[in-house]
Amino acid sequence: MKLLELNHVEKSFDGLGVIKDISLSVEEGEIVSVIGPSGSGKSTLLRCATMLETMDSGEVIYLGKRAAWTEDGRAVYASKKDLKEIQSQYGLVFQNFNLFPHYSVMKNITDAPIHVQKRDKAQVYEEARALLKKMGLEDKENAYPCQLSGGQCQRVAIARALALNPKILFLMNPLSPGPELTGEVLKVIKSLADLDIAMVIVTHEMAFARDISDRVVFMAGGVIVEEGTPEQVFASDNERTQSFLGRYGALLN
Repeated sequence: MKLLELNHVEKSFDGLGVIKDISLSVEEGEIVSVIGPSGSGKSTLLRCATMLETMDSGEVIYLGKRAAWTEDGRAVYASKKDLKEIQSQYGLVFQNFNLFPHYSVMKNITDAPIHVQKRDKAQVYEEARALLKKMGLEDKENAYPCQLSGGQCQRVAIARALALNPKILFLMNPLSPGPELTGEVLKVIKSLADLDIAMVIVTHEMAFARDISDRVVFMAGGVIVEEGTPEQVFASDNERTQSFLGRYGALLN
């Protein structure tokens, strides 16, 4: 079952095409990594997919329901009510955490499920504690972001996104805040595979993309150059793909 469909998405900034006629879909439970050089459009594509950025044209569909489409040559979006329902289907984990500094770890995780999704408070707290245990943070529920390491903050951010019970999780450069985070956050993200949640991950960590993904998408110059299984993409004879991956050769062994 397709959770997400992007059809012919385009986005420009100041007349410069950043996303050029991209179509991509994500299946239920599938892990898709998006790789490519800086400036290739990876993050902009995810921002358009999650409505953080307004696309110029194209179509965005979640679980068969259109979030955005093109009319008279420009993008139009669904009603606020429909978008709210659509946005409840996915969670976001940002590169720089975006935790509320004045909220405790527990309040960061439970605030949206309680106040936005209007779910039962006791159940939300029970699920939040289970998530904190999964993240190895069961003793940090009363701590504040300033009291945590970068890796711990990233794990809280992942728990916060999962607390919304999303069908698809978007992770924007989750390993990039610093090399000391890579090992612990990588382990946590790998552990999410057993939750059967679809994930779309923008990453600069090639070994991570190769090891965790069902499918790898290589972008350059605002287009998808190729996509396929990790084995297919990392063994590709495409000149642009190999030129990019050649920079990471030592890290992939």
